[in-house]
Amino acid sequence: MGEIPSSDAVATLPLLDERAVSMLRWRSRRGMVENDLFIERFFTRFASQLTQRHANGMNALMDLADNDLLDLLLQRRDPEGALDTEEVREVLGMMRQGGSDAPAPAH
Repeated sequence: MGEIPSSDAVATLPLLDERAVSMLRWRSRRGMVENDLFIERFFTRFASQLTQRHANGMNALMDLADNDLLDLLLQRRDPEGALDTEEVREVLGMMRQGGSDAPAPAH
């Protein structure tokens, strides 16, 4: 894998415009409420800060089946193989950030 960009380097990436964020949000709709809670919290917190790098990571995660995505969000497993990229790990970390509205991990 390549070198992780510094926060200064990420800060200089162009932000997604409102239309691109809206399209990403639409693409991120899921059939499982637990996933939707993580996704909605992600967009509420970060929509104004998203770059193409984040969109790439989010799109890769949205290609997963609902149960596989939930396993990643609840830290039951980590990204593997082609999914194990810097972009995916960055977005996953953003989505995993806790809060009072975070779903409780299922056992």
